[in-house]
Amino acid sequence: MALRARLNRGCSGSGLAIGDNTADWANEEFAQANPGDARLSQRLVALARQLATSPHTSLPQALSPAELKAAYRFFANDLIDPDGVLAPHIAQTLRRMEQIPVVLAIQDTTEFNLTHLHATECLGPCTGGNERGFLMHSLLAVSPEGLPLDVLGMKTWTRPEAVTGSAAQCKSRPIHEKESVKWFVGPAHLSALKVRCAHTQLIGIGDRESDVYELFATQRPEGAHWLVRAAWNRRAHHPQRNLWQAVLGTPVAGHIDLPVPAKGTRAQRTARLTLRYAPVRLQPPKARAGQLPGLNVFAIHAIEDEPPVGIEPIEWMLLSSVPTHSPEQALERLQWYARRRTIETWHRVLKSGCRIEARQFGTLERFVRATALFAVIAWRILYTTLLARLDGELPCDVVLQPADWQALYCRVHRTTRPPDMPSLQQAVLWIATLDGYFNRHNDPPPGTTVIWRGFLVLHEITEMFRIFNSGP
Repeated sequence: MALRARLNRGCSGSGLAIGDNTADWANEEFAQANPGDARLSQRLVALARQLATSPHTSLPQALSPAELKAAYRFFANDLIDPDGVLAPHIAQTLRRMEQIPVVLAIQDTTEFNLTHLHATECLGPCTGGNERGFLMHSLLAVSPEGLPLDVLGMKTWTRPEAVTGSAAQCKSRPIHEKESVKWFVGPAHLSALKVRCAHTQLIGIGDRESDVYELFATQRPEGAHWLVRAAWNRRAHHPQRNLWQAVLGTPVAGHIDLPVPAKGTRAQRTARLTLRYAPVRLQPPKARAGQLPGLNVFAIHAIEDEPPVGIEPIEWMLLSSVPTHSPEQALERLQWYARRRTIETWHRVLKSGCRIEARQFGTLERFVRATALFAVIAWRILYTTLLARLDGELPCDVVLQPADWQALYCRVHRTTRPPDMPSLQQAVLWIATLDGYFNRHNDPPPGTTVIWRGFLVLHEITEMFRIFNSGP
């Protein structure tokens, strides 16, 4: 009910709910952009509005010849930068965040493989070795219930052509010379945002790659914390000497059932995890012993004691600056970390739904500018999907305009007489059926891929609905 109350307040103009039609949404998220030319700001709004209706198609398919020419000029303009594209959108995100006592700021990195675009300039090597492309490190705001509030920032770069030196030499390099420095973007960004969200607690969340001691020691303002999955069995000021042994020596605090999504041929399941937690004082790495202080952290450990046959057990060791003194608090930290999947899903929508890797812009700079725009479009798709799951009884006009849901109802029920406004959950199910979702008793809720494909069909249906109802 707390989420519903915040959303209902948002419908009046400044809350979690997005605009009630595509034009309003594009204006709200992008109209305040300031690239130095009012015409560029207007072009950004127009592009957002047009590309959001068919994010999976190529630009020539989505735009008229005149619009296409303007779009290519826009993405080639040096006055346009990703930060400028995202700035007005982040301002809207902050308005949504101000209404929530706790916001999870989730960080993650993804790669864009553009190897097939041989003529594209300024690309670098990817993890695969022979692939070429660029990397993006993102910061996504998510509510504790799992609703993506929006994009807080993104940083893109390419790797150098060759990295020389042994693994030991690379490990001993200062942190600012490593790719791990990307994880410091989040804390710096959150410190700046905390000024705007004085009453909101911000929790920076990262996976095992973010287990960087220097990151833990970074100064943060009050109300800005971190929660990281540990990758290293760090030294601890404890009789057991190391992190894992120190926590595993504590009594069992409880159990938690964790939903595990389907992956490949593995079906969705529920894992029962055994929970432990303890305060631990970490010692800095030996190579930094004289440069970094010891740190007091709160460790939360969860492990699946009886996994299915042939399945590796789930095990999480979480470290956090958030005080954790009870089983309820430890469970809450685990639930927060479980929301990290949201950013992976958003990256998947950006790649598969908006097909960034299939586009042809010629240069890295143009790709990055377009990616900033499509990042917001991908968020909107994911937002609609998850909002329907979290509070499906909301009226559907929190994401659909009247012509959308009326056209949707008439198409699904083959009638010319739309009913009163349906709920969001019902409308989203109807949208999913446009892409072949059956909604059988045992079917899982429709996913993001089904929803965005359904939205593409809905756009065409709505256009025809408007034509037939525009009068003589």
